[in-house]
Amino acid sequence: MSNSFNGTIKLDVRDSVPDWSPFELPKAPEGAPNILVILYDDTGMASWSPYGGRINMPTLDRLAQNGLTYTQWHTTAICSPTRSTFLTGRNHHANGIGIIMEGTNGFPGYSGRFPKECATIGQVLQDTGYSTFWVGKDHNVPEEDISAGGSKSAWPLAMGFDRFYGFLGGETNQWYPDLVEDNRFIEAPYTPEEGYHLSKDLTDQTIRMIRDQNSSNPSKPWFTWFCPGANHAPHHAPQEYIDKYKGKFDDGYDAYRTWVLERMVERGIMPEGTDLTPLNPMPDDQANEADYVKPWESLSDDEKRLFSRMAEVFAGFSEYTDTQIGRLIDYLEESGQLDNTLIFYCADNGASGEGSPDGSVNENKFFNGFPDDLAENLTMIDELGGPAAYNHYPTGWAAAFSTPFKMFKRYAQFSGGTCDPMIIHWPAGIKAKGEVRHQYHHSVDIVATILDVIGIEFPEVYRGVKQRPLAGVSMKYSFDAEPDGPTEKQVQYYSMLGTRGIWKDGWKASAIHAPLTGHGHFDNDAWELYHVEEDRSESRNLATEHPEKLQELIEVFDTEARANNVYPLDDRPAREQLTIERPQAEPPRTRYVYYPETGAVPESVAVNVRGRSFKIIADVEVEAGTQGVIFAHGSRFGGHSLFIKDGRLNYVYNFLGIPPEQTFTSEALTAGKHALGMEFIRERAGEHGESIGTCKLYVDDQVVAEGPMRAQVGKFTLCGDGLCIGYDSADAVSGQYTNPFPFSGGKLLGVAVDVSDEQYLDLELEALAALARE
Repeated sequence: MSNSFNGTIKLDVRDSVPDWSPFELPKAPEGAPNILVILYDDTGMASWSPYGGRINMPTLDRLAQNGLTYTQWHTTAICSPTRSTFLTGRNHHANGIGIIMEGTNGFPGYSGRFPKECATIGQVLQDTGYSTFWVGKDHNVPEEDISAGGSKSAWPLAMGFDRFYGFLGGETNQWYPDLVEDNRFIEAPYTPEEGYHLSKDLTDQTIRMIRDQNSSNPSKPWFTWFCPGANHAPHHAPQEYIDKYKGKFDDGYDAYRTWVLERMVERGIMPEGTDLTPLNPMPDDQANEADYVKPWESLSDDEKRLFSRMAEVFAGFSEYTDTQIGRLIDYLEESGQLDNTLIFYCADNGASGEGSPDGSVNENKFFNGFPDDLAENLTMIDELGGPAAYNHYPTGWAAAFSTPFKMFKRYAQFSGGTCDPMIIHWPAGIKAKGEVRHQYHHSVDIVATILDVIGIEFPEVYRGVKQRPLAGVSMKYSFDAEPDGPTEKQVQYYSMLGTRGIWKDGWKASAIHAPLTGHGHFDNDAWELYHVEEDRSESRNLATEHPEKLQELIEVFDTEARANNVYPLDDRPAREQLTIERPQAEPPRTRYVYYPETGAVPESVAVNVRGRSFKIIADVEVEAGTQGVIFAHGSRFGGHSLFIKDGRLNYVYNFLGIPPEQTFTSEALTAGKHALGMEFIRERAGEHGESIGTCKLYVDDQVVAEGPMRAQVGKFTLCGDGLCIGYDSADAVSGQYTNPFPFSGGKLLGVAVDVSDEQYLDLELEALAALARE
């Protein structure tokens, strides 16, 4: 019995005195505010209307007019690492999240798993008496855990959140998302034809969670982390929002940079005299070709037309999501909660350059190291933003939306990758309205700010583990400070994908090294020096004038790097990092057996057929009218499917969504039991590393179709679109059927997928016997 019990215990309860105090749950401090963090993806500071940008953000404008607009708020330059700092208040490498979850590499700063000495803000607020909700993107679960049977130790409910509704991974299709509710995978509640879009769904779910709590426990404050898929690719939006921007970007990204910088200066976002940096600032020997920006005047008329449309789609996506968030803000106001809700409205890194110089109708090409084709992209211009495209604008718009800084997302040494929008709104706690704040801050400071506002401290020990001190400083002092008052932050390091930078007391040193180039030789990197207190755009390199200051900062970077597990630096190309073999919960094997009526198996734990030969063998009983999907994995933007249609067996490999579909078809199937399958024999690597080989389609032991085939070596999609048996979930792999196209009119016993070196015919009887035993 606890020693804190102060009642009286006698033989008879009538003679005893109860004491409830040891059993009471914690309560938040009196008057503690609700906390709402709205975290967009991939948004440079020059994108949005409160900062002078051309994208209309009515909800954000409303919050800015009654709150504070921050101009020197920074992030880590990429997704998972920034989000980890929001969760723990420690630097990303200290969290073990020095890279996105798909690129973890087994070193302490890149393990993909939060150490126990870095408890989360969700856990602390739960223990303080808050309800905690996470809605939208969670890109902090290790890949091998993203499965129905995987460990849930890093899923939101184990990280201090009472409820979760969203997706696990870097991105998802906004029309056909891969959804999770709490600890289980679910299908979207309705279809795009019925009006579905993920931003709308996420807002609905957020309002429902807060309304439910307010109905039952109105005195209890809540913490909600709202993470829409916007503005990450794919850029998907309702047509009416895209059309609102028709012609708005026809002047091009070069002109936009000049136009928006003037607006930023007029609004006080940037000081007078801020210089515009070059579009392509990286030296030729360090530059990444995929990040090159084509000068607008060098483009053909077709390119200008396509690139302008891609910007229109992005703008429509951003505004549509902001409008959905407006419904949430309206609900808070109508229910009397807005006044005492501390809102952070921000983005996780700079604008994304992952669309390559030519833009893309399928962003998955970037992660496969495969170039886009202008002619192909032009054929899709009217489909951009809709379900048929997985589009991303070109690097020129990434640079424009990151004005006036150099580069964009992934470049941690430049503010184009790290300086992002941040607007804070809290009527009950901030007297200033509609003002600008220039104090220098970072995403690692958000946890410290939340705790300071509530009036609690991070525990020194959590669940028996001594905690790593918070790395951030509270921004609360700035709420009613002078706009140009001094910052209370002293130092912040930056490191991402082989890029490095360090800010200290208004000075910044940047190592010149492009991410994902594979150049290595980091000891040969040249360093530049900027006095950002006077040169906000980082346009004047002072390394020659102040060599001693530069050396001081380089040494500070090394100290911070060693203290936070930053080393070793890694600039290997995306395709190489994303395909690293990582430990799995399941022992490695060459034979995978799957059965109908199970949920989609996420790509992270499904059989890996990338860059190798493979076979698919299904045990099927065919009857008159049998049709449907036997096996499907991926989507129209990359994937493969084995199915029966019109009485014939078909195998389709949709290589990066590039038409035409690679299709192999049998003659009409006879009724009865059959072994139906295919074999891909990899023969060589293609020009861009893709697998080139021969595909054979089998009915029993007979080859019924055969021909050349190319296959991806990278993932089908970052969003998952998992492996399915007996149906095709979310977005269909092939245009020859409509999802889910369930298997019917016969019997599907199971499917075996083999990645060994054995021949198809040697495996057929063994595989069928294994299926029959189950």
